[in-house]
Amino acid sequence: MSYTQRLPQTGKETVLFMGIISLISVNLIAPVITGLEVGFSLAHWLMVLRQLPLLWLCVIVLVVVTQRPAQRLAGLLLERNDGFKATMLITALCNVFLMSLVLTIVGTWIGTGAITVSPIVHFFAKWPRNFTIAFIVEGFIAQPFARSVMAWYHRSAQTA
Repeated sequence: MSYTQRLPQTGKETVLFMGIISLISVNLIAPVITGLEVGFSLAHWLMVLRQLPLLWLCVIVLVVVTQRPAQRLAGLLLERNDGFKATMLITALCNVFLMSLVLTIVGTWIGTGAITVSPIVHFFAKWPRNFTIAFIVEGFIAQPFARSVMAWYHRSAQTA
């Protein structure tokens, strides 16, 4: 199957693609990071669950805002003849890099419900871990799953 069939082709498909990726990411990344911060328990997971809608909205806004800068950054790292998988991985790396810079601070503010200097002060201690978790989820779970959904969608549209 053509690799273009694994990517959104219309605005409607782009919304579906972003929705899948963002929902998987928010539901995996936030609980893992929170669990590493305060411990893994049902009470902590329920605490995170209450914050997810606002965090999800923030992620959607950040995806839109960082999309072009991430594409430019990826363009600096990629060669014309790089394969589809390499291109997707580098693009995910650049997207996660830019978003994790912001979400390491803003995500903490949303999660704690308070705007403090703590996430700024502890940024360089927290960001590498947050980036790594986000990149693993994005690059190896959320985006591959969303591309599979797109391939299925395009395949089913061709047979209909």
